[in-house]
Amino acid sequence: MPQNSLELLLNRLDESKGGFGPRNAKGIQSLLQRLSKRRFADADSLIRYHEILLFFRAYPHSARILQLTKQQLASFRERVEKLEASGVDMSPFADPAVSGIAGTSVTDTFSFDIVRWLAPRHPAQVKFDWEWFEDDYRLAESWPRFMPLLEEDAFVEANVPYVEWLRRARGREREVLWLTKRFAALLLTDREKAELYNAQKLYVNWTPADSATRTLMQLPVKKVFFHRTPLILRREVSFREELEKSALEIKRLGLSQGQRILELARQTSTMRYRELYGFTHGDPRRVLQANLGRGVELSVFGVPADRRLPLRAYHAAMIFKNGVPVGYFEGLSLCERMESGFNFYYSFREGETAWIYARTLNVFRHLLGVTAFAIDPYQIGFENEEGIQSGAFWFYRKLGFRPVKRELLQMTDHEEQKLGSRKGYRTSAATLRKLAVGPMLFELEHDKTGDWDRFQVRKVGLAVQQRMTHQYDGWAERSRAESERNVRMALGLRGDPKALSDFAVVLDLVPNLSHWSVAEKQAMVRIIQAKAGVDETRYLNLMQKHPRFRAALIKLGSK
Repeated sequence: MPQNSLELLLNRLDESKGGFGPRNAKGIQSLLQRLSKRRFADADSLIRYHEILLFFRAYPHSARILQLTKQQLASFRERVEKLEASGVDMSPFADPAVSGIAGTSVTDTFSFDIVRWLAPRHPAQVKFDWEWFEDDYRLAESWPRFMPLLEEDAFVEANVPYVEWLRRARGREREVLWLTKRFAALLLTDREKAELYNAQKLYVNWTPADSATRTLMQLPVKKVFFHRTPLILRREVSFREELEKSALEIKRLGLSQGQRILELARQTSTMRYRELYGFTHGDPRRVLQANLGRGVELSVFGVPADRRLPLRAYHAAMIFKNGVPVGYFEGLSLCERMESGFNFYYSFREGETAWIYARTLNVFRHLLGVTAFAIDPYQIGFENEEGIQSGAFWFYRKLGFRPVKRELLQMTDHEEQKLGSRKGYRTSAATLRKLAVGPMLFELEHDKTGDWDRFQVRKVGLAVQQRMTHQYDGWAERSRAESERNVRMALGLRGDPKALSDFAVVLDLVPNLSHWSVAEKQAMVRIIQAKAGVDETRYLNLMQKHPRFRAALIKLGSK
């Protein structure tokens, strides 16, 4: 292979991410300058270069490297357009792992909430992709609401020209914007509007402007953190010590700043074909920010009262490194237990992932009072090949998480013995799939170890369905009404707390609820009221102080 071959240069640049010091920095500069003059003849090589540049943009070794990286990223639309003009296969750019590069587009059946957000902000860059559309009959069910006499065509004729009907109806207005406005104006709840729109399965194509692409998207930063010494490796992270460290300073952002960060989180999630609930429905009025150190900032989002989950408190976070979005976090909490979903984008997974994860959980531990962290099987590879290929199980295991199923813990011990005694041994993908069928837990409080081992909130929901079927012939309205009546009487509840309906179907399963002490009943009422409060922090704090409710909840979710 020639010394100046493109593949060799990319290999050398990739390897240099782990080297530090003045000599290595000069080598990176030289490679960046040489690659800036090279022509890329295939999509895979250009994508690889883009991802390496993004890493150096987030983890720069020096100011000069940062400058060269920015210059190269700024040229990417032109590079992509030239590559496309040459007639090469551009399909690799559509891979969700790398989508969102400048000069490319994303196409998907985005949800109504995302489309109605995108359309007015990017009207010229958003359009329907009719070539992907599959079922005209879905349009016949909804479009006559907006287009007089469409029934005359849609209900009895074949090959109805729906696109032409839309073109005539919308006039000069952009088609996506016109249609989402019509749905938004329906006299229905937001959830009903979304259900009706989503049932159409309309494919939307978004070609973001350069500043909204992964290539150039970033938050402004006051001071860049330069990596002049080695990155923090996973083996250097004491997970428990990081969680037990004192609380970091957390500040609440103003509305305009919170809205800007939330929009950026939506953009980066949407272009990666991922709609995170907390970004789609995040509350811009209550966005928190914490500086984790080493150029990492965490932006935390809650959701407004009308979008909250029935039982669990919901929080999401976007992780920025020197202003670049590098990953996201999702937390679902009950009492002191949090189910944590963590995704570090693959381009940055060499960048102190374990340390950043530990610092992120430190923030939530102090913010919400959570001390037991659960990992859902999907996160470690259950029906998730990305989790298997990345070795997610061992990432969490080496931080101190344990499988909660006894047979999986025994299998883990067996694998650890092999890893310790056999040089070069690696756990097979087949074994990782077996290990991924159960959740994992990490508990800070030793006296509560094992309390949540068998708990799943799904079990609580299934118990509610079973009771509804047996006692109310499957009628949800009757079940809710009767449960509310029973719980009101048991707790002596007055007024109409917004969250009562969801809590009632759960509390009505608790034996001897009416025999709780007056203090326990009053505390339970405050928990119900707090669910619809300004945010869900107080809700969790009150729940953590109610041992009887905690015990009843664990019992219901552990059967």
